[in-house]
Amino acid sequence: MPWPLALLVLASVLPELALQGADMGLWGSARWRPFAYEHFAFWSGLLGGWIPNYAAQPWLMFLSYAFLHAGFGHLLVNMITLVSVGRAEIDRVGVWRFVIIYIASALGGAVGFELLTSKLQPMVGASGALFGLVGAWVVWDICDVMRERPALSTLAWAILWPVVLLSGLNLLMYWAASGNLAWETHLGGCLAGALLAPFMMRKPPASQV
Repeated sequence: MPWPLALLVLASVLPELALQGADMGLWGSARWRPFAYEHFAFWSGLLGGWIPNYAAQPWLMFLSYAFLHAGFGHLLVNMITLVSVGRAEIDRVGVWRFVIIYIASALGGAVGFELLTSKLQPMVGASGALFGLVGAWVVWDICDVMRERPALSTLAWAILWPVVLLSGLNLLMYWAASGNLAWETHLGGCLAGALLAPFMMRKPPASQV
C-alpha cells in the first residue's frame, strides 16, 4: 500500500479503535468519545461565538474532523473507499498530488459544512476528502473526453452522469443514515477536489514526429 494511504488509514483507524474499546469498557472511559468529539470534531458554533476548549481548536478542526468517525461501520465504508479510490488516484497523478487533493478536499468539506449547515451537532468523517478525490477524478475524465472525443453530446454525458450518480448516492446515504448525513461536507469536498483537479493533472507525453 502506498505510504500516504497507509498513514491516512492508520490516522483514522487507531482513534476509532481506541474509542470503540473505551465504548465497550475494555479500557479508558466512556467519556473518551465525547471528549474526542468535543475537542477534534468540526463544530460550526466555534466560528459563531462559542468558546473553544483550546486556542487552536477553531483552526485545527478544519482537518482533525476528517480522522474521527461515528462508529465502526462509518469507518469501514470510508476506509474501503479511501484505499480503492486512493490507489487509483496515486497511480494516475502520483503521491504528492494525491496528498494535496486529499487535504484540500478535507478543508473544502469543512468550509462547505460551515457555509451551508444549520446544525449544531459535531461533524466527523473522511467523507469530504473522499468526495474530493471523486470530484477530481470526474474532472480528469471530462478532460480526457474533451481531448479525445470533443463532441458536445459526449461532453454533456460525461458531465451529467457523475452529477446524477453522486446525487443519487447522497440521497441513498441520507436515507440509510435517517437524515443524519453531512451532505454539505460532501458537496464542499467534491467542489474543492474538482476545482483543484486541472492543476494536478500530469501532462500527457509529447507526441513523436
